[in-house]
Amino acid sequence: MSRVNFQHSAEIRRDYPQLVAGVLVVDGVTPDAAVPVDDFLEAARLRLAGTTEAQLPEIQAWRRVFASMGLKPTQYRCASEALLRRFRKESQLPRRHPLVDLGNAVSLEYAVPIAVLDLARIHGDLEVRYATGKEEYVTFGGETEHPEPGEVVFADDAGRAHARRWTNRQSGYSVVGDTTTRALIVAEAVHDTAAADMARLVATITPVLRERFGEVVIRRW
Repeated sequence: MSRVNFQHSAEIRRDYPQLVAGVLVVDGVTPDAAVPVDDFLEAARLRLAGTTEAQLPEIQAWRRVFASMGLKPTQYRCASEALLRRFRKESQLPRRHPLVDLGNAVSLEYAVPIAVLDLARIHGDLEVRYATGKEEYVTFGGETEHPEPGEVVFADDAGRAHARRWTNRQSGYSVVGDTTTRALIVAEAVHDTAAADMARLVATITPVLRERFGEVVIRRW
């Protein structure tokens, strides 16, 4: 597989030194693979028993990050908090694509945001950085938006933003679908035990990806 260059900018690393990321590339993605998600969902149910997602240390840490960016944490939730909130209320998640379903299930268990992107839709390198305001972001409804200058985005060399407000909202442009064959998975954590938890997350998801899809390359964690 060709090299995929993904990184957090020096400015993001400077401002959020507690950040730990797990980055994997998956080849051989198909829309009909059977993925085991029940164990991950049950682990999430046990974590939520008698509490709410807002009390989890992983979510509290992301809320602090969002507050530091000038965002109201209850208005703009990180992706894992939004998933956990929905799961707590409905006790299930809609099935979309096996790779996305797996990413969502693991995100629920570990309470950290996981982005799953179609690599064919990413042009050149991908960097988490502060936006200039000129980037183009495509919603799931097909509308084009421009992030606010200084907003944290996933930006590629073509100036496309593949996520807005860091881990809040992923772009519809690079969403994984039936034609996806290669994907980039990015998990990010900012809580106190992020390094150990990210190592466990990568060790958990990697054999499942290899068994159900194909070759997996761990870029870093």
